[in-house]
Amino acid sequence: MTGFLGSYLHQLDEKGRIALPAAYRRSAGDDGFVLIHALEPALFLYPARTWSEVEERLRELMRRQPEARSSVLSLTANAVEVVPDKQGRILIPERLQRAVELSGEALIVGVLDKIEIWNPEVFEGATREAKPGFEQFVRQIFV
Repeated sequence: MTGFLGSYLHQLDEKGRIALPAAYRRSAGDDGFVLIHALEPALFLYPARTWSEVEERLRELMRRQPEARSSVLSLTANAVEVVPDKQGRILIPERLQRAVELSGEALIVGVLDKIEIWNPEVFEGATREAKPGFEQFVRQIFV
């Protein structure tokens, strides 16, 4: 399998590390990840090979819309490269933990080409209610 699927509830340790599921580590390979807070209310964790595509889109955005430079700077200033240690853990810097209100537990969610890291309660609230038109969308994809 080449994408990221499923969700896993894991504990943050006292140093701010979280263990990535083995399946996610296998899918990503040995190249590491880029962790970024791009959209509320989650962190995005991109495998290095996918991040290179994101970088190219950011470069293109700045070429086409020079006024976007400050927005790109604010995004990339807080991005960090992370490589799982021998136990499969990555460090989530404290500033990124605060940005998405992580403490104790974190929900690690596979989203096809990337991984999202959520506060479990926030995720529950964001996904609890069915969105209008959702069933029609699902039928377009799966039927």
